Amino acid sequence: MTLDRSTRVVLLAAISATIAGLLLAAHPRSGSAQEGQGAADARGTAAAVQAFYNQTNGVRSSFYQTYYNKLYDRYDRSRGTVTFKKPGKMRWEYNRPNGKVIAADGTQLTVYTPGDAGERGQCFRQQMSAHQLPQAFSFLTGTGRLEEDFTFRLLDPARQGYGEGYVLELTPREPSPHYERILFYVMKQNGRPTGVVRRVLIVDSAGNRNRFDFSNMEWNPRTTASSFRFSPPAGVRCVTP
Repeated sequence: MTLDRSTRVVLLAAISATIAGLLLAAHPRSGSAQEGQGAADARGTAAAVQAFYNQTNGVRSSFYQTYYNKLYDRYDRSRGTVTFKKPGKMRWEYNRPNGKVIAADGTQLTVYTPGDAGERGQCFRQQMSAHQLPQAFSFLTGTGRLEEDFTFRLLDPARQGYGEGYVLELTPREPSPHYERILFYVMKQNGRPTGVVRRVLIVDSAGNRNRFDFSNMEWNPRTTASSFRFSPPAGVRCVTP
């Protein structure tokens, strides 16, 4: 069994959006970034985001995902909840009719996709050390830093339709075949970046766009080790490459 394109897209989004989820916060920090200024301000905005990531151990949040397929000019939308905890633990649960589950316990990644009526669905497991997206994943686990993995620039928030703050574009220093750039939509207060990331947009080289909006955040929720493991329904066989 290999992951189909839609599942790979969700995995990439899950990893990158989990990064963003760890960055969401509710208190301003000092900074000097202003709309339309240069690279130094982009780095300052990234530093504010990094600081919030560093002070957070876990979060539970609702999410709303909008995926745009450029080839077919089609939008797919879904909702769900995500819980994650450092280092490298996460669980994404998509509401019906999607029903997909993505779980990582810090060692193993499990992806479950329900089948259509009368079908058993699919389950895929893989050791996270062998994951195809180590750059993004290293930051998720707390072993990477934004300034080491990405270059930054600030985009015009008015053109991006975001009047609440800054739009920080992250471009990987090492090109990835899975995504071309990531946009963090960062809130501001008193003309400065707070570090609060309210939205993440992932753009690949084909022009597909995967957007996540977060809400109802709960910080440092109580979790157990079993919270980040998933056992598929009876009759579904998990394949490990």
